[in-house]
Amino acid sequence: MSVDIKHTYRGDLQIDLVAPDGTAYRLQSTSNDSADNVITTYTVNASSEVANGTWQLRVRDLYAADTGYIDSWRLAF
Repeated sequence: MSVDIKHTYRGDLQIDLVAPDGTAYRLQSTSNDSADNVITTYTVNASSEVANGTWQLRVRDLYAADTGYIDSWRLAF
């Protein structure tokens, strides 16, 4: 899956892919990475999941003072 998240301090972000059954797959935990933006591709082993249904990208900014938004994301099976 690929993500493009604009944010002023990407280390603040916790990113999960949420399957239709509610199972969350952690893509990124918070860190001390002070760079801007998350523009990357993640490999997720979701072979136990049904592809049909609504998949969600959950992004949490766990610290104050910085801002951002999800520009795009894509899930390919």
